[in-house]
Amino acid sequence: MDTVAHTVDGSAPKRSSWSQRQQRPIGPHYKWIALTNTTLGILMASIDASIVLISLPAIFKGIKIDPLAPGETNYFLWMLLGYMVVTATLLVTFGRISDMLGRVKLYNLGFLIFTIGSILLWLTPGTGNTGALELIIFRLVQGVGAGFLFANSAAILTDAFPSNQRGFALGINQIAAVLGSVIGLILGGILSYFDWRLVFLVSVPVGIVGTIWAYMMLREVATIRQHQKIDWAGNVTFALGATILLLGITYGIEPYGTSAIGWGNPLVISALVIGVILLSIFIYIENHVSDPMFSLALFRIRMFAAGNASSFLASIARGGLQFMLIIWLQGIWLPLHGYNYDVAPLWAGIFLIPLMIGFLLMGPLSGWLSDRFGARLFSTTGMVIQALGFFLLTLLPANFQYIWFAAIIFLLGLGQGMFSSPNTSSVMGSVPASQRGVASGMRATFQNSGSVVSIGVFFSIITAGLAVALPSTLSSGLIKQNIPAAIADKIAHLPPTSALFAAFLGYNPMATLIPAKVRAALPQSNQAALLGHSFFPNLISPPFMQSIHNVFYLSVAMCLVAALASLFRGNQQAIVEEVQTVPSNVAAEQDRTQMPAISEGN
Repeated sequence: MDTVAHTVDGSAPKRSSWSQRQQRPIGPHYKWIALTNTTLGILMASIDASIVLISLPAIFKGIKIDPLAPGETNYFLWMLLGYMVVTATLLVTFGRISDMLGRVKLYNLGFLIFTIGSILLWLTPGTGNTGALELIIFRLVQGVGAGFLFANSAAILTDAFPSNQRGFALGINQIAAVLGSVIGLILGGILSYFDWRLVFLVSVPVGIVGTIWAYMMLREVATIRQHQKIDWAGNVTFALGATILLLGITYGIEPYGTSAIGWGNPLVISALVIGVILLSIFIYIENHVSDPMFSLALFRIRMFAAGNASSFLASIARGGLQFMLIIWLQGIWLPLHGYNYDVAPLWAGIFLIPLMIGFLLMGPLSGWLSDRFGARLFSTTGMVIQALGFFLLTLLPANFQYIWFAAIIFLLGLGQGMFSSPNTSSVMGSVPASQRGVASGMRATFQNSGSVVSIGVFFSIITAGLAVALPSTLSSGLIKQNIPAAIADKIAHLPPTSALFAAFLGYNPMATLIPAKVRAALPQSNQAALLGHSFFPNLISPPFMQSIHNVFYLSVAMCLVAALASLFRGNQQAIVEEVQTVPSNVAAEQDRTQMPAISEGN
């Protein structure tokens, strides 16, 4: 654990009530206080990342907007991905600011901002497009708060726990993230059944308690180096570059012109190019400023570089998994088993519980074992297990027996738990203590950015596959149900995203694709068939399964490359401890000069 030291220039700090409380000695149980509070924060932030996935139909109905209407899908995309984009792009900046001003201070601020965002969402006054815009803005506020929580929780735990217990502590913290994502699915379905505002209200009391608890109990046990400068150019270029790049990937999902996907859209191409240019400028700036936002020399530490590379690849492999499995369950499997579309989102969350159980069992165990035997064996094996799980998913038919599906996603959860805790402990334990905040932010940025990239790429693969095979199948199927040929052909050539988004939101895709007047003119038998449980699933199954198999094959490849990167991390963790306080300019230079030696030690 780091020695308490708030100043390094010998001057006495000003004594506010907060600083006086921070000066009190920490007790032997402080590490458990840090663990429970940060776990609560991560759990809450993770729940709110997924809670809207299930409750979006109720939310849009509550504000009186049709998210699938022409021109309205942007609201759907921003509600779905805006929270993830803002957290992914601000994490490194927040981590750096936390290293400068105090990780506990900024973590506590994050709790407060998150709670304010939750209150604003609960009280959203507008309806229609105004209400949708208000919800998106308030979700972005929540995302800013979550960014502070994600950026600092791992750093606070690394500060609080000795090296031989970090894996276990970070494993518990990682469990909260995965547990929250599944709890959010179930909780969103239950709360939105009664009132959509309850979806956001549920975070308010937890946020208030967590904010007060963090303010009263957490201590700044890390050494805060004084007189550090803010690298404005680095912060701006990174935030803008990452934001523009991720927005380009996000809008690649949207149809453009006659294309089912938007990767040919000049705006998407421009966003990708500008994002890459800005991030390249960021790299140049960080190599030429005296006090960079992020020391790129950290990537000379083999354990840090390998851990982040494997984490990024793993996030691409599994980041879109939940979305793909939800579409599979809601669009095909659940309707074929008699579940109505409006309850399918809730049941999709319930049927994904084995994924959570696998992670819940393996996360803390692998963290505890990695504290004793090192991270490489467990993180590498975890990625191999996940590769096996993705391959086994390709062997399942569209209408599978649930026992096999449950066993495979349980296996995926085991692999994810075996990888995540040791990898996080390895990454956080390999960097100098003065840079744990920004290192934690970079780790979380790779993880969250990988998830956004995964969703964009996976959706595009599925959509492109459906765009090729679905029109002829859908057109002939509609004609057999007495839909006029011209109308059937027009419906069949609508972007497949309309059907995917409908299934994802818990709407019957055929009810959204076929105009109401056309349905009303059909015989009752045809209406019943079109809106029944088997028409759409049977039509979409062949092209969907072929496309999702391609997604899983890509995930297998990503997991195997991630396993290879993890294997190269080295045998032992490089634990870097600062043993003396030095002036800020000397410390910065010392950090840079120590990096090659750290790398060689791995």
